[in-house]
Amino acid sequence: MRIVSICPSNTEILYYLGLGEQVVGLDDHSDWPPEWQHLPRVGPDLTIDMDKVEALKPDLVVASLSVPGMEKNVEQLEKRKLPHIVLNPSRIEQIPEDIEVIGDAADCKAKAKQVADQFRFRVETIRKITANVQHRPKLYWEWWPNPIYTPGRDNWLTDVSELAGARNVFDDFSFDNVKATTQMVQERDPDHICVVWCGIQLKRIKPEMITGRSDWQGISAIVQNQVHLLEEGLYCRPSPRILQGLEQLVSLIHPDLAIPS
Repeated sequence: MRIVSICPSNTEILYYLGLGEQVVGLDDHSDWPPEWQHLPRVGPDLTIDMDKVEALKPDLVVASLSVPGMEKNVEQLEKRKLPHIVLNPSRIEQIPEDIEVIGDAADCKAKAKQVADQFRFRVETIRKITANVQHRPKLYWEWWPNPIYTPGRDNWLTDVSELAGARNVFDDFSFDNVKATTQMVQERDPDHICVVWCGIQLKRIKPEMITGRSDWQGISAIVQNQVHLLEEGLYCRPSPRILQGLEQLVSLIHPDLAIPS
């Protein structure tokens, strides 16, 4: 089987399923795993070059709707009658479900069930560890700075927050993506600010880009020096790697808790 992934999270799931020999092409933003970086590229995930996809003669294209704007990729796949599946996760429990969907399509059901079950087990292990924390700090996640975008209730980062023994300060918005303002963040007064700018390398982000905002000087997270610049690949992609991000988050906000390896 010849497989093309046109979204980074899909690429990561394919890797966990051990499908390296079948994957023949990736979108430009699939920067993990390192050992797949030699594969042919078919363009940025929002502007996939379908001629390049078609030229790879795929038996399966793994598409996604996890980022607004990806709908046109699916439209083109349908128009060209290219065999494909479409993932559209919003909550953390849908990640293992998607692993099994890919497993069905790629004829590796047993491996997919194993990976999905391991994911679920790890989630429940962490949930039990953080269940009795006395203080659940307020987290503000920023995945784009101008205009500000932050996850709402129906998003895996709200789940990650809760599993880590905390709360997303924008969980009162009943959708997955919130266009917010600096004043809205100030009013919610988060205890921690978690910066995960999508598609931006960590080395390009400086703490003062957050701490220097004039109207945020009284926010608890800034006063207490709790601004965290985090690798967006561990938080913004619905793949098994999000468990690494979850474990990292627990260690940041509850350093007294021990997560077993």
